[in-house]
Amino acid sequence: MRTWQVERRKRTRHLIELGGLVVKARIVDLTGDDRAMIYGAMLWMADKLNSEEREKALALWAAKGKRAFEAEHASTNLTAAQDHPDGA
Repeated sequence: MRTWQVERRKRTRHLIELGGLVVKARIVDLTGDDRAMIYGAMLWMADKLNSEEREKALALWAAKGKRAFEAEHASTNLTAAQDHPDGA
Protein backbone atom coordinates (compact mmCIF):
# COMPACT_ATOMS: atom_id res chain seq x y z
CA MET A 1 0.00 0.00 0.00
CA ARG A 2 1.30 3.44 -0.87
CA THR A 3 2.25 5.95 1.81
CA TRP A 4 -0.49 8.37 0.81
CA GLN A 5 -3.07 5.59 1.11
CA VAL A 6 -1.90 4.71 4.61
CA GLU A 7 -2.01 8.37 5.63
CA ARG A 8 -5.46 8.80 4.11
CA ARG A 9 -6.77 5.79 6.04
CA LYS A 10 -5.27 7.13 9.28
CA ARG A 11 -6.94 10.49 8.68
CA THR A 12 -10.27 8.84 7.84
CA ARG A 13 -10.15 6.74 11.01
CA HIS A 14 -9.30 9.83 13.07
CA LEU A 15 -12.24 11.76 11.61
CA ILE A 16 -14.60 8.85 12.24
CA GLU A 17 -13.44 8.67 15.87
CA LEU A 18 -14.01 12.41 16.31
CA GLY A 19 -17.48 12.07 14.82
CA GLY A 20 -18.12 9.23 17.24
CA LEU A 21 -17.36 11.57 20.13
CA VAL A 22 -19.95 14.03 18.82
CA VAL A 23 -22.53 11.22 18.77
CA LYS A 24 -21.39 9.81 22.15
CA ALA A 25 -21.84 13.23 23.77
CA ARG A 26 -25.41 13.19 22.35
CA ILE A 27 -24.72 16.45 20.50
CA VAL A 28 -26.42 15.16 17.35
CA ASP A 29 -29.61 14.26 19.22
CA LEU A 30 -29.61 17.34 21.43
CA THR A 31 -29.28 19.69 18.45
CA GLY A 32 -31.63 17.81 16.16
CA ASP A 33 -28.62 17.14 13.89
CA ASP A 34 -28.45 20.87 13.12
CA ARG A 35 -25.00 21.17 11.50
CA ALA A 36 -24.92 24.96 11.77
CA MET A 37 -25.63 24.74 15.50
CA ILE A 38 -22.98 22.05 16.03
CA TYR A 39 -20.43 24.06 14.04
CA GLY A 40 -21.34 27.19 15.99
CA ALA A 41 -20.77 25.37 19.27
CA MET A 42 -17.38 24.21 18.04
CA LEU A 43 -16.49 27.74 17.00
CA TRP A 44 -17.49 28.90 20.50
CA MET A 45 -15.12 26.28 21.95
CA ALA A 46 -12.35 27.49 19.65
CA ASP A 47 -12.97 31.07 20.80
CA LYS A 48 -12.66 29.92 24.42
CA LEU A 49 -9.39 28.17 23.60
CA ASN A 50 -8.08 31.34 21.96
CA SER A 51 -8.92 33.46 25.01
CA GLU A 52 -7.42 34.09 28.41
CA GLU A 53 -9.78 31.36 29.70
CA ARG A 54 -7.91 28.67 27.75
CA GLU A 55 -6.28 26.86 30.68
CA LYS A 56 -9.47 26.90 32.75
CA ALA A 57 -11.52 25.55 29.84
CA LEU A 58 -8.95 22.83 29.05
CA ALA A 59 -8.85 21.66 32.66
CA LEU A 60 -12.63 21.69 33.00
CA TRP A 61 -13.30 19.88 29.72
CA ALA A 62 -10.52 17.33 30.26
CA ALA A 63 -11.80 16.48 33.74
CA LYS A 64 -15.38 16.17 32.53
CA GLY A 65 -14.35 13.96 29.60
CA LYS A 66 -12.18 11.76 31.81
CA ARG A 67 -15.05 11.26 34.27
CA ALA A 68 -17.42 10.39 31.41
CA PHE A 69 -14.98 7.84 29.93
CA GLU A 70 -14.44 6.30 33.38
CA ALA A 71 -18.19 6.10 34.03
CA GLU A 72 -18.75 4.50 30.63
CA HIS A 73 -15.95 2.01 31.28
CA ALA A 74 -17.38 1.13 34.70
CA SER A 75 -20.87 0.75 33.21
CA THR A 76 -19.54 -1.51 30.46
CA ASN A 77 -17.72 -3.68 33.00
CA LEU A 78 -20.83 -3.87 35.18
CA THR A 79 -22.98 -4.88 32.22
CA ALA A 80 -20.46 -7.53 31.19
CA ALA A 81 -20.39 -8.90 34.75
CA GLN A 82 -24.19 -9.04 34.82
CA ASP A 83 -24.27 -10.82 31.46
CA HIS A 84 -21.76 -13.41 32.72
CA PRO A 85 -22.13 -13.68 36.52
CA ASP A 86 -19.93 -16.80 36.62
CA GLY A 87 -17.05 -14.85 35.04
CA ALA A 88 -17.15 -16.85 31.82
